[in-house]
Amino acid sequence: QVQLIESGGGLVQAGGSLRLSCLASGRTFSTHRMGWFRQAPGKERELVASIWWRSGNTLYVDSVKGRFTISRDNAKNMVYLQMNSLKPEDTAVYYCGNAQTPGPYDYWGQGTQVTVSR
Repeated sequence: QVQLIESGGGLVQAGGSLRLSCLASGRTFSTHRMGWFRQAPGKERELVASIWWRSGNTLYVDSVKGRFTISRDNAKNMVYLQMNSLKPEDTAVYYCGNAQTPGPYDYWGQGTQVTVSR
């Protein structure tokens, strides 16, 4: 089992920045990759960014490229999402995910709300 706790959400004006953090505990030694997802009201959950735990390789959805940066601290079992130039359409609940294999994500946090006002 892996437990994930997100923090750092909040209310910000358009053009502002936020940094989300996710602390992983439990069976973290077998982590394959971690990611940030988001879900806006009435929409499906979408993958925003992924980071491969060993290599540090990253992957982003097109809508956040150049604005968001995912990073990790393996020693602290932390993953971060730096979000710059935020837009109202970035408003959503953001979730941290953990994948133990190259397949689908296995574990999820409770989520943190990000609200971007116009």
